[in-house]
Amino acid sequence: MIHPHTVLRFINEEIGHGVFATHAIPAGTITWVKDPLDKELTASEFKNLPEVCRSLAETYTYRNYAGNYVLCWDITRYMNHSFRPNCLATAYGFEVAVRNIKAGEQLTNDYGSLNIIAPFRPSDEGTRRKTVYPDDLLRHHSNWDKTLEKVYRKIVNIEQPLAELINEETWQHLNEIAAGMVSPESIKKNYYIPDKT
Repeated sequence: MIHPHTVLRFINEEIGHGVFATHAIPAGTITWVKDPLDKELTASEFKNLPEVCRSLAETYTYRNYAGNYVLCWDITRYMNHSFRPNCLATAYGFEVAVRNIKAGEQLTNDYGSLNIIAPFRPSDEGTRRKTVYPDDLLRHHSNWDKTLEKVYRKIVNIEQPLAELINEETWQHLNEIAAGMVSPESIKKNYYIPDKT
């Protein structure tokens, strides 16, 4: 489920739609959580979808660490990629704002963390990275972990509209991270190791 202070807006014909903040969203805010309404498909279920459904699923799903395809039921599926994202996935089944997001600003994440199937080259943002690869979690997890470390301690100390979707065990772990008792798990945990057989 996407943060409630968001709305879907049309950007242009090339990009399509995007998700925009309707209010300021502070760094450390949980911006998305996988919830019970999201549909998770095994590779076999995905393969057996009718073609018209499979083509949509290829566009709007991401793959988790198990290689399952997750289709978000709400406007989350319209979040666009950026090499300079303001939200990042974590190892805990949610995304978090890694910097302050202004009202009217588009929420973005890095598709390199989503176990994409094939490389793609998005619009040039003037960054060193130009292409998103299926194994970007292996290439860039340490940089993403450093970015996430800066906001983990804020998570338990600010208002979280999506808090009820986080289980008690995860909240306990987040409190331990905030207290400096444990280190956060690496985003690398989300990497799906493709089956070579």
